[in-house]
Amino acid sequence: MGFGVLLLLAATATVTLARAGDRASVPATGDGRRTSYAAGTDERPRPSAYPRAGTGDFVTAPGESPVRGTDGPLLHYRVAVEQGTGQDVDSFAVAVDEVLGDPRSWIASEELRLRRVAEADDADFTVYLATPDTSERMCAEGGLSTEGYTSCRLPGQVIVNLARWLEAVPDYGAPLAIYRAYVVNHEVGHELGEVHQACPGPGEPAPVMQQQTYGLDGCAANAWPYVDGSRYDGEVVPGT
Repeated sequence: MGFGVLLLLAATATVTLARAGDRASVPATGDGRRTSYAAGTDERPRPSAYPRAGTGDFVTAPGESPVRGTDGPLLHYRVAVEQGTGQDVDSFAVAVDEVLGDPRSWIASEELRLRRVAEADDADFTVYLATPDTSERMCAEGGLSTEGYTSCRLPGQVIVNLARWLEAVPDYGAPLAIYRAYVVNHEVGHELGEVHQACPGPGEPAPVMQQQTYGLDGCAANAWPYVDGSRYDGEVVPGT
């Protein structure tokens, strides 16, 4: 075998070995999920738990809920889920209804009543469940930057980020159901005119208007504006 042939075989072997150590990326699927796997192994691609993007169109929960609360003005809300999220609008509506109708929620003030409706013309605000990309775009229309991570509220729009709804946040220290109740009460609280509050002190419950998604600052996770039958607050965070 000639010297030139030996050089060619050696070069080919080097390229083959280099490629075997690469990470191969599977292109995004139609719903925005991405997967990756190590080339040359038997590891299967594992999709994300949620799509980054949906269709941008929303389906509204049908029907109405009972009136929640004992006194005060009656506000009406709708519930809508983005298509392409894999989430059932009726199930999301039930979850929102249970949070807002809980005796520890905003109706405990006895100065507010709430009822879910189906028609946009009848609603004072809408609670949306949206993918990270769609929620970021919706929030940005009101001048809010969420980086596709947090939920937000704009006038008449409570926008819940699908990723947070499904995964909460790292080190939250409470079950997912508690975070879900928190995010609904927090963003609806903004719709009701509430502003951000600070942790009162280490080990104390976090006020529901604390930005718990960004960290608890030593407080314990808390989903409710009323604790032990009384309104629970922290100091107002200036400028929020």
